[in-house]
Amino acid sequence: MFERCLYFNVNALARSVNRLWSDAYSEFSLSPSHAYLLRLVASQPGLTPKQICRELKLEKSTISRFLDALELKGLVRRKKGISGDAREQGIFLTKKSTELSLQLEKKGNELYGKLIQSLGKNDLTSLVSELRKTETRID
Repeated sequence: MFERCLYFNVNALARSVNRLWSDAYSEFSLSPSHAYLLRLVASQPGLTPKQICRELKLEKSTISRFLDALELKGLVRRKKGISGDAREQGIFLTKKSTELSLQLEKKGNELYGKLIQSLGKNDLTSLVSELRKTETRID
């Protein structure tokens, strides 16, 4: 019955992946989304919230809430006027989160390795590629 149902199968996969990622990042008291936002900022300091939205494929209001929460934890700071526009903010890691970002990157690599063991590198690469391609075509 469900072998052709994209909705059911994508959601079943998402629940499994969410469980694995939530467990992995819980040791840092972070959700996977917060961890990925920190990893993104670590790799590209000074990103604007708008750029973060594009990269993480999340709404601006969601990114604003994430940044507020991470700022309260002392993990990010906002700096205005980063691009010459006083209204635009760049997002940066704090000293507190710089070391944490290395641990988050390591955890991400561990998760990647775990999936390669489970699925094989070619199947994992193909699956992620197809999901990304499909997401852009459905929208």
